[in-house]
Amino acid sequence: MNNLSIKVPYVTRVEGHGNIVVDLKDGKLVKSVLEIVEPPRYFEAMMKGYSYNDAAVISSRICGICSVGHQMTSVKATEKALGFEVTEQAVLLRKLLIYGATMQSHILHIFFLAAPDLFNAPSVVPLAKTHPETVKMALRMKRLSNDICDIIGGRTIHPNRVIPGGFTKLPTEEQLKWIKDKLENQMVPDAKASFELFKSLADKFPSFTRETEYVGLRTDSEYAFYEGDIASTDTGRVPDTEYRTITNEFIVPHSTAKHAKHKRSSYAVGAMARLNNNYDKLNPLAKQVADALGMKPIVTNPFLNTVAQLVETIHVTEESLKIIDNLLSTGIKPERPYVPSKLHEGTGIGCTEVPRGILFHEYTYDNRGRIVKANCVIPTNQNTQNIDDDMKQLVPWMIDNKLDKDKMTLTLEMLVRAYDPCISCSVHFLDVKYIE
Repeated sequence: MNNLSIKVPYVTRVEGHGNIVVDLKDGKLVKSVLEIVEPPRYFEAMMKGYSYNDAAVISSRICGICSVGHQMTSVKATEKALGFEVTEQAVLLRKLLIYGATMQSHILHIFFLAAPDLFNAPSVVPLAKTHPETVKMALRMKRLSNDICDIIGGRTIHPNRVIPGGFTKLPTEEQLKWIKDKLENQMVPDAKASFELFKSLADKFPSFTRETEYVGLRTDSEYAFYEGDIASTDTGRVPDTEYRTITNEFIVPHSTAKHAKHKRSSYAVGAMARLNNNYDKLNPLAKQVADALGMKPIVTNPFLNTVAQLVETIHVTEESLKIIDNLLSTGIKPERPYVPSKLHEGTGIGCTEVPRGILFHEYTYDNRGRIVKANCVIPTNQNTQNIDDDMKQLVPWMIDNKLDKDKMTLTLEMLVRAYDPCISCSVHFLDVKYIE
């Protein structure tokens, strides 16, 4: 194959708008990119002048899918900047909320966005007729994860109970017992059934591999979601305060989102990056599933990010049960959010693992507690250069494996979907002029 042109406007089953463009001329790959074509939304500029009480409320609106992650990261940045203290109970509840949001997002992607490709279906809608039990199972899992976010965070999306210094309202012990019962008797069996399903679909994933750098949080105590150092499979660990030395954002002409690189031309974040950095911290059931699905590090097949999400869903389910048991053993203790006696100038960095990867918020406050500068580095714009680099090697791989044009187009779409991009999040602070 010497000449090839593939153009996929607005890739489906991803959040936001992106185009796949591939051009092969006279056997030479001229272009192979994911174009991010959404207009920028200037969230950092929008937040200037607002009080510390408003930062998390505004930033959670960056995305409906990632609202818990943005809120949590924003709150942590504010607390570090202004010296707020948080109780151990509040931290446990925050982790429980993060786990619920992780289930919520992963299940949406695994079953409703990615799975149709594995069943040769254009969307999840036909699967309701051909695989009704699978769809019902996915809906049960999604509903329960929504309920967890609602009970702990106050709403299914854009939660309103997490604020700097704590929570505005705490769940009751009866609510925690209800979540525990549902996790044990519904989520765990459904997660195990999902594992069996994906084991049967293993040969549906393309066997393409490409070595890259994987970046995510890591702590010595647990599989990191809430806090930790920034870990790289290439260079080891650095404190989260050094995030700019890792992210190194830059501009490309085909994207309204910044790209990022560290030691190589690109790096990957997300479920597979977390697994590659934290495999040894998986709980026993999740590790057993990871091993059975061929997910021992270092995994270098980008299509298996969806499988890594399933492993994480099982892990956070088990970890949620541990947290609930811990909270029930001590009892929910009434507490008021921390309020500082006096505000002061300060800069703080919040760093959290959200479903699509490591997320950074950095705020500088004046002595009235108002934002004078903000910076957000989004997982999707950290991943986008890695997607481009994957595509550059995937196209020759597909040609060598004699895929026809339709199969090549589907495989390119599957690659983009595997990263579970949140494109609207990524186009937050950049204006690009297109020059042909």
